[in-house]
Amino acid sequence: MTKTILITGATDGIGLLTAKSLASEGHTILLHGRSTARLEAAAKKVGGTTHSYVADLSRMADVTAMADAIRKDHGQLDVVINNAGVLKIKDTLTADGFDARFMVNTFAPYVLTRALLPIIPKDGRIVNLSSAAQAPVNLDAMQGRVQLDDMGAYAQSKLAITIWSREMAKDLANGPVVVAVNPGSLLASKMVKEGFGVAGNDLQIGADILREAALGASFADATGKYFDNDSQQFAQPHAAAMDPRHSADVMQAIEEITNTLA
Repeated sequence: MTKTILITGATDGIGLLTAKSLASEGHTILLHGRSTARLEAAAKKVGGTTHSYVADLSRMADVTAMADAIRKDHGQLDVVINNAGVLKIKDTLTADGFDARFMVNTFAPYVLTRALLPIIPKDGRIVNLSSAAQAPVNLDAMQGRVQLDDMGAYAQSKLAITIWSREMAKDLANGPVVVAVNPGSLLASKMVKEGFGVAGNDLQIGADILREAALGASFADATGKYFDNDSQQFAQPHAAAMDPRHSADVMQAIEEITNTLA
């Protein structure tokens, strides 16, 4: 049975490769990107049945507008792959005064996913891109009161998305499945090349695990879990994600911030 699948950050890297793989199987792919021109180019590369949505995930108004458009266009959304992410970015603060890495990597996917829940079936899946790079969250930094370096902000934002994946899975005990996935370290994405100055490993490694997380049997009962593709198994995330107090503090901050931005 074919599915309708949203992939954020689908104009290059792992997102584009995953979209091509899933489209080749006959699934309807909703492509997200920041540029109409790049989305048009991506749609040609992906082929099959695609729908494109333009949104700057550092702007909450764009996030909510995209969610509204998707709900209007589609009665059911089977899979959400929150793939979009940033490491190095020219403007590290958004217009609202928040760190852009937290905004794109943590807040935007949280708001987008919650807004789309009404059209995600109980047997659907929410796949969140985490990372091997995870670090305890500085709540002041998350709230825009302290600035972090690129890697610090990235690692903390990835711990935060791992935390909300686990907490959302608890809230949605009867489905859909919510998982956090490290697709593989230092894959050959634009982000890795710009952030670390290395060519990186085969992107197909990441695309294959995202396809499995979206549709494969091994993830059918994996809600709330973290998959580490470096070790190719479900594993424990950073210890801070397992700390109930830290998780509660992070969730409270995410909810307060996203409510403020709504």
